[in-house]
Amino acid sequence: MREVEGKHLEQEVRQRLKEIDNLRSKIESLRKGVVATYAERLETRITELFGDRELDPVRLHSEVAILAEKADIAEELVRIQSHQTQFFELLQRPSSGRKMEFLLQEFGREFNTIASKSQNAEIQKLVVNAKFELEKIKEQVANIE
Repeated sequence: MREVEGKHLEQEVRQRLKEIDNLRSKIESLRKGVVATYAERLETRITELFGDRELDPVRLHSEVAILAEKADIAEELVRIQSHQTQFFELLQRPSSGRKMEFLLQEFGREFNTIASKSQNAEIQKLVVNAKFELEKIKEQVANIE
């Protein structure tokens, strides 16, 4: 019975991990537009604040590029993909519940960082859905010895 239950748990966890990857992929497709939009908003806001004052355009573009780069979520998306690969590997090993719990925390941190960096409503929605899937996986992992 335990073996049958374990197979069902594994199947559900795999399905939810695939959904998380699907959500990650959607976030990835929105990522480039978010950075460009962020840079445009920064330039517009700076122009509003400084008005007709003479600003060094090279310096302005440099500063905007630095701030826009801080809003980029590419690194977090790569880490999520890495965590997923590691999680699939752990599913093959016996007695790896603690390691799975740790990876789930790491997943959560990456999604939280994405949520705080991105100011895009669609990405925010996808992050919420991913965190929902993570919670469901946590419930299943709690049953793994």
